[in-house]
Amino acid sequence: MADSPIVRIPLTHLGLRAEPKRRFRLMEQLRRRLRTRHYSRNTEDAYCGWVRRFILFHDRRSPATMGEPEIAAYLTHLAVDKNMSASTQNQALHAILFLYQHVFGQPVGFVKVMLPARRPVRPPIVLSQAEVRTVLAAMRGVPRLCATLMYGSGLRLSECLSLRIKDVDLDRREILVRAGKGDKDRRVPLPATAMPALRVLMERVRKQHMQDLAHGVSGAALPQAPGRKLPNADRDWAWQFVFPATRVYQEKATGIRRRHHLHETVIQRAMTEAVRASRISKRATCHSLRHSFATHLLEAGADIRTIQELLGHSNVQTTMKYTHVLNRGGLGVQSPADRL
Repeated sequence: MADSPIVRIPLTHLGLRAEPKRRFRLMEQLRRRLRTRHYSRNTEDAYCGWVRRFILFHDRRSPATMGEPEIAAYLTHLAVDKNMSASTQNQALHAILFLYQHVFGQPVGFVKVMLPARRPVRPPIVLSQAEVRTVLAAMRGVPRLCATLMYGSGLRLSECLSLRIKDVDLDRREILVRAGKGDKDRRVPLPATAMPALRVLMERVRKQHMQDLAHGVSGAALPQAPGRKLPNADRDWAWQFVFPATRVYQEKATGIRRRHHLHETVIQRAMTEAVRASRISKRATCHSLRHSFATHLLEAGADIRTIQELLGHSNVQTTMKYTHVLNRGGLGVQSPADRL
């Protein structure tokens, strides 16, 4: 008897059998729920990654067939076998809970191991003014300008790189940070020392944008709401990124060629090399510049509520952590050894 023909069964990216009658697969449903609640793209990618790893840990079982015991087993695996930090465990927990509550509509019951892991309280890494000056001197070009804005304006790295031309007001010497952490907008001061380099860079971005338009590149992608209301605004210079990428990309859905902002690893790598060249013993990162911004303002006598607004913190208790690293000023103390 002749061999029967081989029937290939379509598989999803997780190795599960595809269901043609299903309109949206699990990851698509999860992304849609996250976007309807205005979660950031980074959070969206992180949550999908944790759900994917949760399914793979349980041998590709459907999450709809699992519950509290399987979630507890996975969280125990992260804590005991993987030795992951408390913040990482909490992120995995929130991702899985979001899946069950907002995708499946099944609230998860109480499990002891599912309590949020206790995060240790550690003071932030802060550079002195002399160390900041040394690090900035070891940087060149766009990375140095980004580092100056992160220290001079208290910006996060993602907030700095996602700045658009219209958000930088050189006359008023201020920056409007749009859709920061928690989808909040805020205004921060623009350091005068960065203004000459910003003027040169923005003019270079304008010329580059004109060349892009001549070669069929539409410019930066717009957020969802402006993209619908202003269909041609992506060709406007005001909507372009202050720190554009060196290469263009093509959107998969539309095929439109665009230019995104500079990738975060470019600035992170430059910061690491500058710290190493400065021979600073601290494990300083780009976020250390933001910590230094807040700490140096406190040392100069700035009000804690003002710093809270500049940093974009929802709770003043988050800002109070910078009072723990002060070694002088009204909130500081003097070591008894110095009075001997």
